[in-house]
Amino acid sequence: MQKIRFDYNNMTSDYLGDEQGISVKELENNAAIAKKAFDFCKENAGKGMMGWTELATSQDEIVEDILTTAASIRKNYKAFVVLGIGGSALGPIAVFQALCHLHYNELPENKRGPKFYVEDNVDPERMCALLDVIDVKTTMFNVITKSGATSETMSQYLIITDLLKKALGDDFAKNVIATTDAQKGNLIKLAKKEGFKTYYIPASVGGRFSELCPVGLLPAAVLGIDIKELLQGVRDMQELSTSDDYKVNAPLCSALLQYLSMQKGKNISVMMPYADSLKYIADWYCQLWAESLGKAVDFDGKVVNVGQTPVKSLGVTDQHSQVQLYTEGPFDKVVTFIAVDKFRSSYVIPQGLPDFPDVNFLCGNDLATLLNNERVATEYALTKAKRANRTIYMPEVTPRYLGQLLYFFMLETAYCGAMLNIDAFNQPGVEEGKKATFALFDRKGFEEKKAELQSAKQKTDKFII
Repeated sequence: MQKIRFDYNNMTSDYLGDEQGISVKELENNAAIAKKAFDFCKENAGKGMMGWTELATSQDEIVEDILTTAASIRKNYKAFVVLGIGGSALGPIAVFQALCHLHYNELPENKRGPKFYVEDNVDPERMCALLDVIDVKTTMFNVITKSGATSETMSQYLIITDLLKKALGDDFAKNVIATTDAQKGNLIKLAKKEGFKTYYIPASVGGRFSELCPVGLLPAAVLGIDIKELLQGVRDMQELSTSDDYKVNAPLCSALLQYLSMQKGKNISVMMPYADSLKYIADWYCQLWAESLGKAVDFDGKVVNVGQTPVKSLGVTDQHSQVQLYTEGPFDKVVTFIAVDKFRSSYVIPQGLPDFPDVNFLCGNDLATLLNNERVATEYALTKAKRANRTIYMPEVTPRYLGQLLYFFMLETAYCGAMLNIDAFNQPGVEEGKKATFALFDRKGFEEKKAELQSAKQKTDKFII
């Protein structure tokens, strides 16, 4: 099995020195913490909100149904639109960017499937812009919300179904697929009432861990992505992560390094892929890491206020916007590079400027060589400045290796949450904002929250200039 590789040399005291680096002794001294985290995740796999650990091996019938549905959509519809937010949107966007042509929607029809759009916000200009470029009659809309009460997604649902009813009458339901909870919530009730084709989000799978269920698999299949290979990559990483020894289990090692880095005050995690195809993996990772680890209290009820702030970056683009800070600013960051060994295409820089030696040295080299040399140079500069960094190598950006990468980060997140002794699968901070939104709309049952908001507004008015 070829696999992604995890290089953490530049996290260690051998390369960063004792003050900023993590020594072999520190790792060994915390091996028991790593083992305890591994045992916790192993014991809870498939339970509670860890149903995502079983998605690669429990969906054979669902995958076949998705492939059949996707083939029909590719044949009969000109566009496919995801209505969702959070994990319902970030996962499909990341996989689309990673595995499809970077200008997919602009390709001629014979070189692609339906045009693909993900509407993950409620900016009115965005909705109007979408409606300017699609015909609802020839568009399949995939509404994704587990509860069917997500304000953003259900607002979009109301807009789109209103337009579909006007355009198609009683046949509007054939243009809607609902991805939701099998038993609870508004959307499953609507799906049954209207006759929508329906896929289910397992009750034990949260939004940020949902890319490997129909939430992400259906959009990927519609795009022509090999979802069986994607899930095979997940199974690969599962096989590679069966040991409780951090020296063998790469996601466990990665989690332990982040855990120890937080103890050293490195509370910012920069995700910096060096490939445009992987740009939105950083966005997906940011939700996964932030919502999972940013917690006020631990399992014992102790106030801990833990978590690393994730930051998205792109090599080489952000060498020209962020790396100055990473190299000379505070020692509060861990930078994770994602490198690609072999790109899917190549382009040689032509000869042409022999009289300009400060440019001519580039001539005859491939763009991939330039990209990877810039990554190596950035790693070197950060390490020389004693800044913690590590690199994940992908042999190539394919469905199988992407499956390995996604599951690597999911496991790392679960392990790190266990090390921090927090619930990595809830999101109480997000729920507070949702309640406040309901109150602002005078939703019944949120009168006290409305009064609380009004009181808070009165307190802050005097500081408005």
